[in-house]
Amino acid sequence: MTAALLVLEDGRVFSGSSFGALGETLGEAVFSTGMTGYQETLTDPSYHRQIVVATAPHIGNTGWNDEDDEGSRIWVAGYAVRDVTRRISNWRATGSLQDELVRQGVVGIAGIDTRALVRHLRTRGSMRAGIFSGDAIAANDKLLDRVRQQPSMLGADLASEVSTVESYTIEPIGDVRYTVAAIDLGIKTNTPRMFAERGVRVHVLSANTSIDDIRELKPNGVFLSNGPGDPATAGGAVALTKAVLGDGIPLFGICFGNQILGRALGRETYKMKFGHRGINIPVVEHETGRIAITAQNHGFALEGEAGEEFDTPFGRAIVSHTCANDGVVEGVRLLDGRAFSVQYHPEAAAGPHDAAYLFDRFTTLMERSGANEAKGKV
Repeated sequence: MTAALLVLEDGRVFSGSSFGALGETLGEAVFSTGMTGYQETLTDPSYHRQIVVATAPHIGNTGWNDEDDEGSRIWVAGYAVRDVTRRISNWRATGSLQDELVRQGVVGIAGIDTRALVRHLRTRGSMRAGIFSGDAIAANDKLLDRVRQQPSMLGADLASEVSTVESYTIEPIGDVRYTVAAIDLGIKTNTPRMFAERGVRVHVLSANTSIDDIRELKPNGVFLSNGPGDPATAGGAVALTKAVLGDGIPLFGICFGNQILGRALGRETYKMKFGHRGINIPVVEHETGRIAITAQNHGFALEGEAGEEFDTPFGRAIVSHTCANDGVVEGVRLLDGRAFSVQYHPEAAAGPHDAAYLFDRFTTLMERSGANEAKGKV
């Protein structure tokens, strides 16, 4: 086995063996508590420029297949695990995780004490890091210098780096009921699929789409996707959201899209100590008292308190959802109902699916909006 090192910006070093490609990779060290779905995690564009630490002890059991990718490629900067499975056990597998990491040039590390690493990140917070193996290994002080020279995630504008360059359309299953303009800030494959199952044609548009582009499509609604980076840098997306709200088009946002809608409504965002990344995070919807177990992946959050109402240029709004664990804002909406967003992933793959009903809520919103427009024309 080839030696590998994971170096954190505070000087902590973890020694292990190489996993995936040999070389050097830099990124923000974060941890994910999901016990399943590592392929969906690795291919999620929201993890762009992050070194993901798996808390599940055994990784690679189900291999790799050609169907479960949530993005066009592996987006994580690096992968840190404890034990790599020696044998694949899944009839859907087309290869091993190790081979796929090598094929896509993703540098990882295995054989480290991930429990100690996660406890360290929980105590000190997510931080810049690097994984080094093969010829990239050098004296620890030199590796530490490389880690500290990389830019911080705070202030990082990354959505444009993962967004589609060319727009494309996903057709619905069955008849077309509605048309949605989806702004790709790092959209996952399962999102258009969830819309398609509800008879929605989805036009996936780049992060730099203009309001004129959207008006030309005459959509029934606009969707703001998940994505990576600091929402404070996404001025273009915020301006676009304000224009959509000004036009009265129904709007639904998730994850990064929740932060964009919040900023468009005048709220500020902040960087969390270590974020929410997992598939078992409880969220309270305050209007109904309903609790959903959710999938999340975010290191930034909106400022606000549970049930807080506030004024916006588009009418009164409310903090609709918060995390049951720590009170972090998990959703906002306009009180007139024409725009809402959540911080978690209702399209979650590999699950859970508690929040899938939000896609139905959005289709109902588009239906009501269309009915109101029809009444206004009579």
